Amino acid sequence: MIPMVDLQRQYQTLRPEIDAALQDVLAGARFILGPNVQTLEQELAEYLGVEHAITCASGTDALHLALAAAGIGPGDEVITTPFTFIATAEAIRYVGADPVFVDIDPRTFNIDPDQVEAAITERTRAILPVHLFGQPADMPRLQAIAEKHKVMIVEDCAQSFGATVDGVQTGAATAFGCFSFFPSKNLGAFGDGGLVTTNCPSAADTLRRLRNHGSSVRYYHDEIGYNSRLDEMQAAILRVKLPHIDTYNAERRRVAARYRDGLAGLPVEVPFEDGIGVHVYHQYTLLTDHRDAIMEALKAADVACAIYYPVPLHQQKAFADLPNRPESLPVTEDVAARCLSLPVFPELEDATIDMICGKIRDALA
Repeated sequence: MIPMVDLQRQYQTLRPEIDAALQDVLAGARFILGPNVQTLEQELAEYLGVEHAITCASGTDALHLALAAAGIGPGDEVITTPFTFIATAEAIRYVGADPVFVDIDPRTFNIDPDQVEAAITERTRAILPVHLFGQPADMPRLQAIAEKHKVMIVEDCAQSFGATVDGVQTGAATAFGCFSFFPSKNLGAFGDGGLVTTNCPSAADTLRRLRNHGSSVRYYHDEIGYNSRLDEMQAAILRVKLPHIDTYNAERRRVAARYRDGLAGLPVEVPFEDGIGVHVYHQYTLLTDHRDAIMEALKAADVACAIYYPVPLHQQKAFADLPNRPESLPVTEDVAARCLSLPVFPELEDATIDMICGKIRDALA
């Protein structure tokens, strides 16, 4: 079986280092906010080019904590994309605010800046773009809009670790960047994990309190917080993987280029790179009117594939009560009906990519 991402192979290449790091944690018996978490936060801040990197328990928590630290709450609106994993909008509801869904760009699948600006009201507190599938959103446009209307940007970088815009890492140039270390991510742990980045010292202090029951001094609680701390063992694993992230992302781009060449001339739309930022291909997602036929052929060949995401968020039952829920977002709905993601991971060999392209070619013959 060719999986969407081969975590076993990646582990085997790093096994001596990872096993040794885990043994060190076990021997030291410091499991919560220990030395690996502290050092990882310093290493992440340096890599991402930010003043503060605050780890937490998941990417979902990263979004939640960032919005809470920003003071966003009931009565506020946050403009975001409907074409993403539900965590993006869940976090907005967690703080009592309303997500405002606007349509996406038909080529990048990222939030459309024109639609964002048109949706701004007196209740808008933030724009929450997602760097979907590893393709950075149009940050120069979004930042100009945010500055013009005096709203903040909170970036969902769950799928874009290592992606850059004009040499700046996603999540490094706005109010908050929110990352996920879910195992399948470009930089993945062996369980859940998350990160919030900020260049504001007071916001960083708030985030550190919020993730730890509202406490900065043990048993003294300044506010109601949460239990959202990155596990020390996950931090140790991520410290082993972090030095390899640029190589991993370069290999994902190699895989994407091989797919692009192998699928040329077929009735499919391969991922589009707009040149605004460097795409790191967390997913390789194409568009096709023949999705079922391709999926059948790949399944018969023991090749995994997936639909990210079959039901846009504005059509989800969980958001049926939104006062401003749009009846239709046509670009999003068209993309959701035709998108298909193929296996993409650094260890995927050219011969396997060629075989997958051949199966797709046969299915479309």
